[in-house]
Amino acid sequence: MIDSIKLLEKVVLVIIALATIIAIGYEINEMYAELRVELADLLLLFIYLEVIQMIREYWTLNRIRISIPLFIAITAIARLIILQGKSMDPSMLLYEGGAILLIAIAVLILKARKIKMFADADE
Repeated sequence: MIDSIKLLEKVVLVIIALATIIAIGYEINEMYAELRVELADLLLLFIYLEVIQMIREYWTLNRIRISIPLFIAITAIARLIILQGKSMDPSMLLYEGGAILLIAIAVLILKARKIKMFADADE
């Protein structure tokens, strides 16, 4: 049973990797067709790159560091802010900026666990 679950995980990882590669190709094709590269396009490519990093890490280590999805979330919110442009309600910009700040603080807290002063006494 465990072996079949591990096999299923690997198959799904391959499907996610293929879908990500197809999405990258689609995005590059769109940039080429428009003959324009915008910051939102680059941020989307970074999101795809971070997804590939998550796939690689899960494939090799069978675990994912929680900081990777948090970085993806920060990049996605930044991309959302850029896509909304100047027509956005200023209060939404504050909410989205606050969300980025909260996620960044969460990343710092996760990184601080590795500092000896903050480590558990058992470690």
